[in-house]
Amino acid sequence: MALALDTPVQFLKGVGPRRAEAFQRIGIATVEDLLYHVPHRYLDATSVTPIAKAAVGSDVTLVGRVVSKAVVPTRRRLRIFRAVIRDTSGIVECAWPGQAYLDRVIKQGQLLLVTGPVKHYHGRQVVPREQVVLAEADDEEREDEVGSGMVLPVYPATEGLSHRQIRRVIADHLDRMLGCVTSGQSSDVAAELNLLSLREAFAALHRPTSAAQPESGRRRLAFDELFDLQLVVARARYLATSAHKGYQFEIKKELTTALKRDLPFELTADQRKAVREITRDMTAADRMHRLLMGDVGTGKTVVALFAMLLVLENEHQAVFMAPTELLAEQHAQTITTLLAPLGLVPEVLIGRLSQGEKKAIRERIADGTSRIVVGTHALIQENTRFWRLGLAVIDEQHRFGVEQRAALIEKGEAPDVLLLSATPIPRTLALTLYGDLDISTLKQKPVSQTPVKTGVRSDKDRSAIYGFLREQCKRGRQAFVVYPVIDESEKVDLKAATTMAVELEKRLAPLSVGLVHGKLKADDRDAVMRRFRDGDLDVLVATTVIEVGIDVPNATVMVIEHPERFGLAQLHQLRGRVGRGAEEGHCILLTDDYVSARRLKQFARTSDGFKIAELDLKERGIGELAGVRQSGGFNLRYADLATDDDLVNVARRAALGIIADDPNLSRKSHLGLRQRIERRYERGMELFRVG
Repeated sequence: MALALDTPVQFLKGVGPRRAEAFQRIGIATVEDLLYHVPHRYLDATSVTPIAKAAVGSDVTLVGRVVSKAVVPTRRRLRIFRAVIRDTSGIVECAWPGQAYLDRVIKQGQLLLVTGPVKHYHGRQVVPREQVVLAEADDEEREDEVGSGMVLPVYPATEGLSHRQIRRVIADHLDRMLGCVTSGQSSDVAAELNLLSLREAFAALHRPTSAAQPESGRRRLAFDELFDLQLVVARARYLATSAHKGYQFEIKKELTTALKRDLPFELTADQRKAVREITRDMTAADRMHRLLMGDVGTGKTVVALFAMLLVLENEHQAVFMAPTELLAEQHAQTITTLLAPLGLVPEVLIGRLSQGEKKAIRERIADGTSRIVVGTHALIQENTRFWRLGLAVIDEQHRFGVEQRAALIEKGEAPDVLLLSATPIPRTLALTLYGDLDISTLKQKPVSQTPVKTGVRSDKDRSAIYGFLREQCKRGRQAFVVYPVIDESEKVDLKAATTMAVELEKRLAPLSVGLVHGKLKADDRDAVMRRFRDGDLDVLVATTVIEVGIDVPNATVMVIEHPERFGLAQLHQLRGRVGRGAEEGHCILLTDDYVSARRLKQFARTSDGFKIAELDLKERGIGELAGVRQSGGFNLRYADLATDDDLVNVARRAALGIIADDPNLSRKSHLGLRQRIERRYERGMELFRVG
């Protein structure tokens, strides 16, 4: 039968209905899916050593048939799996200490590839670091067919479908499948980067002839992935800024000049630049759709306040939405203090107010009496209506869903939008995750702000740490103690928040100790955090629910247990909870994981959240960075944002050009791109950004 990209895999020789069901479990339904199912690692068999030449002390890759096997117990009750393999030059024993289960996996007659050191133990013995079954006992595949000159792909597999079965199906049909591949509409752009054609990329990934070749194939697939994503965010950018014309505000310098004059501090250069960028957006014909991204303590709220006052000068309303009541109250207090010299008071709408209070506030919002409004999800309820909403400021925007953000923005005709984030992220990730937004960045902190002292300590220092904590609290300060888990588990040797809260109450008596974690109801959690904020508690034991938001200037100590369990960006967010007042802050990382000590000491040496985010991206990848997982954005299969900066830049430039020329991808020449995007993204051209 003729093969096409949409041919079901069931009709490929060697698959059939039953195996097709197994393929379906790993997302493979068609020939195209099979091509995009790329290996997750490779075994380099380009330098296979004949068994007879495997010398003691060398590191080798061998290929041979299993001629015998056994599980051998030792005097120390350690069970060793041993197998003897043979090629045309000789035989050698392989030993896997403590891996008796391999007796059920490796069978006599199988063709086995092993990689590892050759040692001397009653003769030569290989101790494999890894092994892979290349062929079954009854397989006609011969040693010389998979030996020298090959890089063997190892595919993600599933129950009932092994990686070698997938390898055989792909190998048997690869030439025919490659014949179905067209150049793709991103090929012209990819040529700028000297990338392989799509057909060449699949060949490099599925049938590499060198260990370096798969990387060139990955980069081509990564470019296509990033190009599609940049088309999506470029279209979202168009919808947010150009498709719906907003208000073109005028600079009147009434309230904004008064605010700048009466501020009790000087704005940093970064803050002044951000205010200029925001003002330029708000006075332009297109709507503002901007992200203000700033490290902990860089003053995002003050910058947002200048934008809010510009709206007030133009007879409109501004709203500031925060993810929790505690944060909303905190922002309201900051804004109230800063606006006091101007005689302005923000309205605060949060869920815990009485029905009567909320009704009165909503009436003042609806008739325009209240011009600056601070609140939580209560702002997006149906019965909350605005008089003339000109600006929506959304704090910690990644903690709101897309629909929640959209619901607030839709309270006005086409208000300007300013999103705030205290989670620094690397530039490549910002262009990818927030490609539909203009971005202002705050890195500078007030000169008066002293960096938090950070130290890495071990369990033997625990008594001294508790002594320091007690001393700080006796001087009227407060402390956080953070744990990565809530309850003790037999499976992990971690000190849990619930257990340690009880222990700390005993060890730190008569200091008062509180406990918050994610399993508490929101109202109960906020109540404990308010007590800590108001000084009724000396020590707050917590999980990462305090990572962002709570501002307690009196807190000077942050003790983090098992910091190796956190990402560096997350540790930085936690560290940012202390040292926010006049007194010096201290962050103590308490661990006995010596492997992680170097990484943690590297973290301790820098207070730059953006540098830390870069380290985190290289170390843990995109999915673990703070704020990314909740963003509702994307999942990259092939691109690596820690290394693919050049791909991001070219893909973004090309996508912006295409969308500027054809915003809906409606031309015949762009139909393939649109269809590919609709297949690749669950919500398709509906987009994952709001505008």
